[in-house]
Amino acid sequence: MRIVKSNRSQFKDHQITDETVFNNKRHFLKKLGLVSTGALLTTPSQAGLFDWLKDDEAQPAKPPAPLKQLSYQPVKQSQKDQLELTPQDKVTSYNNFYEFGTAKQDPSEHAHQLTVDPWQLTVSGMVETPITLNYDDLFSSFALEERVYRLRCVEAWSMVIPWVGFSLADLLKKAGVKSDAKYVAFETLYRPNEMRGQKSRFIGGSIPYPYTEGLRIDEAMHPLTLLAIGLYGKSLPNQNGAPVRLVVPWKYGFKSIKSITSIKLTNRQPKTTWNISAPDEYGFYANVNPNVDHPRWSQASERIITSGGLFDQQRVKTLPFNGYADQVAALYKGMDLSKYY
Repeated sequence: MRIVKSNRSQFKDHQITDETVFNNKRHFLKKLGLVSTGALLTTPSQAGLFDWLKDDEAQPAKPPAPLKQLSYQPVKQSQKDQLELTPQDKVTSYNNFYEFGTAKQDPSEHAHQLTVDPWQLTVSGMVETPITLNYDDLFSSFALEERVYRLRCVEAWSMVIPWVGFSLADLLKKAGVKSDAKYVAFETLYRPNEMRGQKSRFIGGSIPYPYTEGLRIDEAMHPLTLLAIGLYGKSLPNQNGAPVRLVVPWKYGFKSIKSITSIKLTNRQPKTTWNISAPDEYGFYANVNPNVDHPRWSQASERIITSGGLFDQQRVKTLPFNGYADQVAALYKGMDLSKYY
């Protein structure tokens, strides 16, 4: 198994979100007597002012199942700017994964119930050769590399994460994409006995399950589009989408579907979970765009998850396409990005 990685020296330590930030906030909320924080993000001003309090729900992850230690061969990767990595304990304890609950700490508290080995990921539909990958195949079938990407949530917070994985394009090329395929549809595992949010709408919200997502074929084949099987040098924790998830760094985080079991090539635009649930709020494309606000809050800026406390939060301007415009903007030439949001 060959794993290569980017040069971390280009990322300054002070820019990396500390792992402990995610673990302190529920205590703060209890001190304030806040029982429910889900209603905080109801207006544009609340999205900016109170989202830190929402963070405070995060709890340290329960002891996870053993993770694979991944080996690396350092390799330089061009990067125009210097990024600070988000601390690992924050990446693993502050998550949106409604299959385990709608609160940020729910995935780290409950995802240990998920069985990820054995696993099957199928590639089907408009391909020359359908493929099935088992758990071990995910780690051995393709050359792996570490990619440090920004992650911008539609809730206007962000992280910087060192993913380990392989290009989605490599997998699709191996399957042989038919010339008339126009889209790629993805589906998350559906296992209500292990994913409590799928069993109860009270726990997992009102969205339909299994979770589905989709990309246009040129987006899926883009070199930045990654199938991640690890972060911070080890295999993915369950709460981060083990054993394999999508990472599309120029789109809002909900496009980066977790715990994928099915990839299907099609000539029709696939239905996607959040677009079905709230089409006025969540478009199919979901490109990060500071000029197109969410109906309930501004997308012009974002709060960086850091190791700081209540009075040490960093807020920065959001970049078009999350900072990857020079690499992906050409995909949308001539499109009205306010209409195709």
